[in-house]
Order: sequence, then C-alpha cells, then structure tokens
Amino acid sequence: MKRIDLFLSERELNRVCRTITAAGAKGYSVMRHVTGMGPSGEISEAMDFSGLGANAHVIVFVEDELLGAVGTALRPLLKRYGGVGFVSSAEPL
Repeated sequence: MKRIDLFLSERELNRVCRTITAAGAKGYSVMRHVTGMGPSGEISEAMDFSGLGANAHVIVFVEDELLGAVGTALRPLLKRYGGVGFVSSAEPL
C-alpha cells in the first residue's frame, strides 16, 4: 500500500479531489489551512485574508497497483497549478 501526501492551494482542492476519485482511489483525507515554510517561502494564515489563499494537505492511501494511475492523473494538475506530492510506503495496523 502507498501513501500519497499532496500540498496545494485550497483554490485547486475540489479539482484535485475529483481527479483522485476519477483515477480510482477509494477515498482521501483533507486538512485545510495548512501553514509552514517551503522552497517558495512562508505560507501563513494571513495569506488567506490577503486573497492569495491558504494551502491544503491531502492524504490518499492506494494499493500499489493504483499508484501509477493516480500519479499520472495528478502530475499535470500539480505542474499547472502548483503544489507538491510525495509517495511513501504504508502498512495498515
């Protein structure tokens, strides 16, 4: 099983979630208003009020066989709208 962690603008959240579902993933979890520091600089809650938007963290668990389809569907969105994705191995408890 694989875990996909996505960090992206909340403005693109609906589009990304629809893409995840269309690619065959059975579900995902979303955390809104994610703040922190990355290569592009700091993301803070104040940015939400400035109109620049806040970030979201989306977590998706998929079987290994489905990773290729989900990744292929998400890569163009992350490239066009910004955001990053990471894949790691996961094991149910």
